[in-house]
Amino acid sequence: MNNLTVVVALISRDNDYQAEQAAAVTEMASRLGIRIEVIYANNDAVNQTQQLVKIIQGDKKPSAILVEPVGTGMPQVARAAVAAKIGWGVINNEPDYLAELRRSGLPVFSISTDQFEVGRIQGDQISALVRQGNILYIEGPASTMPAQLRTKGMMTTKPDAVALKTLKEIGRSEARNAQ
Repeated sequence: MNNLTVVVALISRDNDYQAEQAAAVTEMASRLGIRIEVIYANNDAVNQTQQLVKIIQGDKKPSAILVEPVGTGMPQVARAAVAAKIGWGVINNEPDYLAELRRSGLPVFSISTDQFEVGRIQGDQISALVRQGNILYIEGPASTMPAQLRTKGMMTTKPDAVALKTLKEIGRSEARNAQ
């Protein structure tokens, strides 16, 4: 496996969660004999896209790219990576284009949180704090599947005597479209 090179593209160096991800992937790569390069987008989707396109078009192509997208699931960048024979993995996002790219025969996948179970945990937390009354529940971005799954999961465990007043957050792309 020592000839594998993986680029891990994370959102920000200044986030404890991101720092832990970088440390974990670096340690695992070391144990497996995989060369790893961790890059950060500095919370900038355009910067992240440019970084990855430069890598994809460069002379020394990695075996795979594992990305936690700043904004969208990066479908054009993913397609470019697969066209360049680079495997593609997405962290904390489940883009709908993956099925199409899997037909390439390359490793194409996503790793994400079970959002329905996160919602169930939220419902359990509500149960522990409030037995009846009203709760302001902020769902967002409301049009995304993860937010909808969290809400469904939460509804399965919250007490029946607790009424929700839901505030739906709109995402950045929805806000731009509304202008």
